Amino acid sequence: MAEGRRGGNQVIPRPVATTPGRPAPWAAGPRADGWRSLAALRAALASAPPPELSPLEGTGARASAVLVPLYEHDGEVHVVLTRRAQHLRSHRGEVSFPGGGQEPGEALADTALREAAEEVGLERSSVELVGELDHLETVTSRSFIVPFVGILPGRPSLHPNPTEVERILHVPLGELLEPDVFREERWGLPPMDRPIWFFELEGDTVWGATAAVLRNLLALLTGTEWR
Repeated sequence: MAEGRRGGNQVIPRPVATTPGRPAPWAAGPRADGWRSLAALRAALASAPPPELSPLEGTGARASAVLVPLYEHDGEVHVVLTRRAQHLRSHRGEVSFPGGGQEPGEALADTALREAAEEVGLERSSVELVGELDHLETVTSRSFIVPFVGILPGRPSLHPNPTEVERILHVPLGELLEPDVFREERWGLPPMDRPIWFFELEGDTVWGATAAVLRNLLALLTGTEWR
């Protein structure tokens, strides 16, 4: 790995070989308005194909879940993200969704809700789970992640748990769709290179698994191809 570049309060490691990737799936212009309202979002998720599973599932790999909390405010859907605390041993300063590892005997949807309550104080009873996005695997930890989409009744009153979260971010989906916010890079040498996705927000770079979940969500909501 080459020396990383700083994105907000994090250092992003960069491999020696990187090349530009494909444009955003919605680059030609959104063809649907699922990102504008919760009603349209529900419709887009209801018509979406089943989530793609991770090849690690069923192999004994560690399972994790994240919650993708969405709410409507000022005529637009927003997503809740967190910036991880700087004292954490892994992924310090990175932007992520509330989430974590599955406990024994726990359903993964309950994992996502429990972690959101622990990290940002989100009341479980206020979350309506409405969908599931593609499952992801993490290369470094040999685990897989299941993202659950949850709708909130309005802008929530949240409080970061300082042991895990430095800051809570409320990001309009429209901001993520703006030109030049999204980019794809190919890391590594062909044929072993792989796509890495980024969203450049003011003061923060969203990348890795979190960016992959956002890309999946936005492609669904704009009716564009993402796989």
